[in-house]
Amino acid sequence: MKADTTPAAPRTGRVYLVGAGPGDPELLTLRAVRLLQQTDAIVYDHLVSAAVLDFVRPDAERIYAGKRRNEHTLLQEQINELLVRLAREGKQVVRLKGGDPFIFGRGGEELQTLAAHGVAFEVVPGVTAASGVSSYAGIPLTHRDYAQTCLFVTGHLKDGTADLDWPAMTRLRQTVVIYMGLGGLPEICRQMIAHGASPNLPIAVVQDGTIATQRVVTGTLVDMPERVAQASLVSPCLTIIGEVVRLRESLTWFQPELAPEGCAQA
Repeated sequence: MKADTTPAAPRTGRVYLVGAGPGDPELLTLRAVRLLQQTDAIVYDHLVSAAVLDFVRPDAERIYAGKRRNEHTLLQEQINELLVRLAREGKQVVRLKGGDPFIFGRGGEELQTLAAHGVAFEVVPGVTAASGVSSYAGIPLTHRDYAQTCLFVTGHLKDGTADLDWPAMTRLRQTVVIYMGLGGLPEICRQMIAHGASPNLPIAVVQDGTIATQRVVTGTLVDMPERVAQASLVSPCLTIIGEVVRLRESLTWFQPELAPEGCAQA
């Protein structure tokens, strides 16, 4: 019998844009875990916890593309090009982002590049920091007595400024959640007071939410910058502003000191 010498069809690459959640690996979706165990290459960010990376296939190629304030391992354009190249090599690629990739995660920008180059992709949502971190801090984002709306805001824009919609952020009976706002916290508090918010409006800043190093500092708009400075908080932090913060004292349940070992930021 004559051997089949027909060359095998080239393997088609694909990029999976996956949300890793806020840190606790048990908040990963089942779909995310399956893809991490099957991927050929993973491109991951600074906010992806070490415990989440434990699910990655041992022989997968690992590429760190982390970003911190004013410190980028790879520029966003380089990350976009990297994803295209890996997929064109026929690899199954997981682009792993902390939280949810479509909420201040630049996921849309990366998919625009993939689409422009004809690269196949899928999106796997993740638990965003607003819901995950607030839950572990004992702060409900909405409550019939305190907040009927919830506003998600990024603490810095694409050009590095913090020119936010201050009137929208100071409306009554709402919760404001600020991503990446630690560095601009004094200005945020000052502007909110200047635009009509009560100086005594409760505020919480949560460092390393959902993992063993979680820390929560609470206060008000008028005293929070000083409290955060005294506590020496560092990124990543999430800021929650609104009357719902008052509920933390009675609704706190997460005990970081009892969290599993290895639940720490990468």
